[in-house]
Amino acid sequence: MRNVTQKLCISAVLMALVCIATLFFKVPIPLGYAHLGNAFIFLAAFLLDNPEALIVAGVGSAMADLLGGYTEWIIPTLIIKCIMGFVISFIMHRGNSTNVVSVKSIAGVLAGSVVMVIGYFVAGSIIYGSIVAGAAQIPGLVSEAIVGIVLFYLLAFSLEKTGVLRSIAD
Repeated sequence: MRNVTQKLCISAVLMALVCIATLFFKVPIPLGYAHLGNAFIFLAAFLLDNPEALIVAGVGSAMADLLGGYTEWIIPTLIIKCIMGFVISFIMHRGNSTNVVSVKSIAGVLAGSVVMVIGYFVAGSIIYGSIVAGAAQIPGLVSEAIVGIVLFYLLAFSLEKTGVLRSIAD
C-alpha cells in the first residue's frame, strides 16, 4: 500500500462492508444468526496486514451486533472477530506470496473459521450457561464459514481478474 491515507480508506470501506454484509444478509441459527460478513473479513485479512485486519474484522462485526440489536454479543463478537482477523492475516502474510489461492490463504481462512466456531461456542456456553446451548450453534457456524470462504474466493478472483487487487496492493 502506498500511504497511510490509502490504508485508512481501504480499512474503512472494508469495515463498512463487513458490517453491512453481517447486518443485512443473515439467516437465523440457534443463539444468533449466520451471515455473509466473514467473506469480507477474509478479504480484509488478505488485503491488509495486522493491526488493520483485526480492527476491520472486530469493529465491523461488533457494529453489526450493536445496530442489529444483539447487544449481549457485542463484546464477545469484538474479541472473537479481532482474534479471527489477526489469525487469518498473520497466516496469509507469512512470506511473500500474493496469490489468492495458496496454501497460506487456505490455511488462513480455515484457521480463522475454526477460531470463530470455537469462540462462539465458548461465548454461547457462557452467555446462556449451557454447553449444550453453545454447541447448538456449531452446525450453523460451520455453514456460515463455508459460505464465507466460497464468497471470499469468488470476490478475490473477480478483483484479481479485473486488476483491482494489484492496484490496492501497490
